[in-house]
Amino acid sequence: MDFSLARVFAARNTIAGVADGTPLVPSALTETFGQEFLLKLEIAQPIGAFKLRGALNSVLNLPDGAKGVTCCSTGNHGRGVAFAARQRGLRAVVCMSNLAPQSKIAGVRVLGAEARIIGQSQDEAQDEAERLAAEEGLVDISPFDDPYVVAGQATIGLELLEARPDLDTILVPLSGGGLAGGIAYTAKQIRPDIRVIGITMDRGAAMYESVKAGHPVEVEEVPSLADSLGGGIGLQNRLSFALCREFLDDIVLVTEEDIYRSLQTVYYEDRIVCEGACVVGIAAVQSGRVVLTGPTATIITGRNLDMRSHADIMAGRDVVLGDYIVKGQSYGP
Repeated sequence: MDFSLARVFAARNTIAGVADGTPLVPSALTETFGQEFLLKLEIAQPIGAFKLRGALNSVLNLPDGAKGVTCCSTGNHGRGVAFAARQRGLRAVVCMSNLAPQSKIAGVRVLGAEARIIGQSQDEAQDEAERLAAEEGLVDISPFDDPYVVAGQATIGLELLEARPDLDTILVPLSGGGLAGGIAYTAKQIRPDIRVIGITMDRGAAMYESVKAGHPVEVEEVPSLADSLGGGIGLQNRLSFALCREFLDDIVLVTEEDIYRSLQTVYYEDRIVCEGACVVGIAAVQSGRVVLTGPTATIITGRNLDMRSHADIMAGRDVVLGDYIVKGQSYGP
């Protein structure tokens, strides 16, 4: 496994001055949950999401003479790659599926990258990125299975434990495993007794199904309020699967209804506007699937959301996700 704590410290030095540390703030949910509950605000990054850390570290470590970069993305990794490529004056082509929200497609284009829309899944978008790498010589930057990307995301683990060495639990949104695996690895090198739990939605949970099977597996990708957590982990996964399998204490699934409620909660209680993927940690506690045993932190991973959908949720209206309807519910603690 090509990973080490030294890589994480090196990443922090590389991205310093652009993707710097973000606030760790107390949540109004502390009283509700009965344990100190903290929010790591990655929405404060220049692109509005934690993905800048890993993308920037990877792009800045490319050799001179690179022709350009490509990647597959549900949105935020693409924004990070586009931002980093612009820093180095490189061409960037971001491959996204038709499930990607229009707001995230627009966010990639505004940073000067080409957004190429391919198929109905991350796997199909990844196929196009691999074709661009093979035929046009672009460097394919994985959103989760690149040691530079994982090291960049893992700098969040350093910041969490430097700010609060007494943390009992970290709840991490889980998709391809770059964030969750990187944080879990880093936190446990520093504090082996800390509990790190990956949280994801219960429809299309690729890493959960892969860890359960003991090897990477494909899952059907479906629309979700936590769209940033969609997509597979790659059948040839080299790094993030091993990190998640070895260092996560548990993987917990939450429903679309749980996510809906927690989006309302973080908005009305903490006055935070964020993506559905950000609140899965809150959802796991609210639903009783995770019981807190001490000071706990979760990561508010991104703010690049469809504001019309967010407005519907705050108003308690139904939200349509393909052929699945999340029934509206009025907010109440």
